[in-house]
Amino acid sequence: MILSTTSCLACLGMAVVLAAGSALTQEKSLGLFEGHGDIGNPRNAGSVQYDPSKGEYLLAGSGENMWYTSDQFQFVWKRVTGDVSLAATIRWIGTGVNPHRKACVVIRQSLDADAPYADAALHGSGLTSLQYRDTRGGPTREIQSNVDGPQRVRIEKEGNIVSISVAKGEAALQGAGGSFKLVLSEPFYIGLGVCAHDSNVVEKAVFADVEIATGGAKTQGEPVLESTLETIGVASKDRRVVYHTRDHIEAPNWSRDGKELLFNSGGRIYTLPAGGGVPKLVDLGSLTQCNNDHGLSPDGTRLAISDQSVDGKSIISIAPVTGGKPRRVTPLGPSYWHGWSPDGNTLAYCAERQGKFDIYTIPAAGGEEKRLTTAEGLDDGPDYSPDGKFIYFNSERTGMMQVWRMKADGSDQEQVTKDGYNNWFPHPSPDGKWIVFLSYEKDVKGHPANKDVTLRMMPVGGGEIQVLAKLFGGQGTINVPSWSPDSTNVAFVSYRLVRP
Repeated sequence: MILSTTSCLACLGMAVVLAAGSALTQEKSLGLFEGHGDIGNPRNAGSVQYDPSKGEYLLAGSGENMWYTSDQFQFVWKRVTGDVSLAATIRWIGTGVNPHRKACVVIRQSLDADAPYADAALHGSGLTSLQYRDTRGGPTREIQSNVDGPQRVRIEKEGNIVSISVAKGEAALQGAGGSFKLVLSEPFYIGLGVCAHDSNVVEKAVFADVEIATGGAKTQGEPVLESTLETIGVASKDRRVVYHTRDHIEAPNWSRDGKELLFNSGGRIYTLPAGGGVPKLVDLGSLTQCNNDHGLSPDGTRLAISDQSVDGKSIISIAPVTGGKPRRVTPLGPSYWHGWSPDGNTLAYCAERQGKFDIYTIPAAGGEEKRLTTAEGLDDGPDYSPDGKFIYFNSERTGMMQVWRMKADGSDQEQVTKDGYNNWFPHPSPDGKWIVFLSYEKDVKGHPANKDVTLRMMPVGGGEIQVLAKLFGGQGTINVPSWSPDSTNVAFVSYRLVRP
């Protein structure tokens, strides 16, 4: 029903109950919002109650799900343009039927069930995710927060980048890590939503202290970099935040038992439980300028490190994975480690010699290096196939950076990718089925930081290239091998520039 202005004034200080399906309502009857209704025609109608004395919204929603290619949920909304954020403190009513019921703050292109959207979804189980569909009728993906059961959530759109923040108790909102690119035409919708994740029931949630901010933050000073270590399931394409920090971290490796992740930050190497936790320093003695080219031996006992502590040139050394005195391997620099042969006997790396960057190998025990590539232009990022027969690398010898491979002795060099992107750092999966790599737009030279990039994957034998994730990153995102040992997940680092 449509409420008149007179009826709205008459019920001031009382809850205003709005029937499901209202296309538009008077603004005062919905507080900050303009309209509400069910998206996607769920079996049971939803509703909204707004209490102006408390500034609270009670949403009741049914619906099968907010997921995959279309959604069903109750939505109270407002049309907006430009940069915007929406925050709310959320409280579920009752224990619920399905632990995947969702109470959300939402940014949505339209009221169509298959519209592109993003939301910060608080599940009945406590899981909080940044969910998104970036194309009409496309699949829904998610970035799972490592904060369980926050009371307050916020979704933010700045330019084409969407991110969320969360807070527990009385704490201030903090970035939850992970972000993605969502292109929306204006105007679009923001609002609150509830989905029961069960078409036979209706679930209720209260949204309090709702705040809408438009136009972006008005602050002074340079943006601050945030880093998020994430993992992504290559089958589901869903992302999970492992660690979020305002330190600059780079280049995760996965331990051979799958229990830890390893990364570099501030010239040092750290380990972190794969499920999240507190980073632990790996003491490498004099190596205090480690860069983002490092990785574990096939048996997991040794660590190859590229470090610039000597004359500012990157030198490859090997140390116990738990820390200890390093042993220098490459006599010349700069040398940047990228791959370890499956038998543990040989290192592959990129090195500059006489002004040219090429692929080299050297015995892990030390000895003479062997040059494998001589083509004009940069060759970089070598990594062995799990059977040791091939080395994959990236080369700009054809004018754009593309993925190549060669036999382990450097013979039979052949191009693998031929597309309109600059493709870097190919890494074969441990099961030998996939190649994951990082793609820049065609006009980007080198592998700089802080760019819109795409993490992509293709079958080893050739075939369709799949998009794993679109993110803000580049240098430091996936320089080195970062497959989980069971080949189901890839670790990477995404970044975000935030106003202080």
